[in-house]
Amino acid sequence: MAPETSVAPMTLTTVVASTRPGRVGRSVADWFAARAAEHDQFESHTVDLNELALPFFDEPHPPALQQYTKSHTREWSRIVDGSDAFVFVTPEYNGAFPATLKNAWDYLVVEWQHKPAGFVSYGGVSAGTRAVQMAKQVVANLRMLPIGPTVSIPFVNELVEDGAFRPGKIHEAAAEQMLDELARTARVMRRLRSETY
Repeated sequence: MAPETSVAPMTLTTVVASTRPGRVGRSVADWFAARAAEHDQFESHTVDLNELALPFFDEPHPPALQQYTKSHTREWSRIVDGSDAFVFVTPEYNGAFPATLKNAWDYLVVEWQHKPAGFVSYGGVSAGTRAVQMAKQVVANLRMLPIGPTVSIPFVNELVEDGAFRPGKIHEAAAEQMLDELARTARVMRRLRSETY
C-alpha cells in the first residue's frame, strides 16, 4: 500500500473592495480572513484594494495576452495566479459593486480562470445582495465559479464597535458554510487547472 502523500493547503485570498474613507469593509474582511485562517483547508491572505492602489486599467495590451508592462499589474497577476479561491468583501453602491472591484477584475483574465469565488456583502437593509448578484455575472464571464453560499450583513454599522466588526451567530454560521463549500470546490478546480494547463 502506497504511503499517503500530504496535500498542500489551498490559498484563499480575501479581497477588500471598498476604498472610500470611513469604510467598514476592512473590518468585515479582517473578521472573515481570521475565520478562514482557522479552516484547516486554507492558508488565508487579504488583499486590500485601497493598499494595492491599482489605477484604472492602464495596460496597452488585452489582459488575455498577459503581456503586462506595469509593475502593479505584474504584482496583481502574481497574487491572483497564486490563489486557489477568492472571497470578495463588497458594499453595494447604487445597486451594484464598487468600480474599484470591477477594475481589479478587468486587469486579468487567465489568472482568474477555474477558481471559485465567494462573496461577503454588507450594507443597509439590502445587505449588499444586489451587488453580489451583479458580481456573480462578471466572475462567471472570467470563467470563475461563483458558489451559492454567501455571507450577507444588513445594517452593518450597528455591528462595528471601536473599528472592529462584531459578527452575530448567523454570520459565523454563514461563513462556515461558505468556507466548507469553497474548500470542496477549490480542491476539485485545482485538479482541473493541473489537467488543463
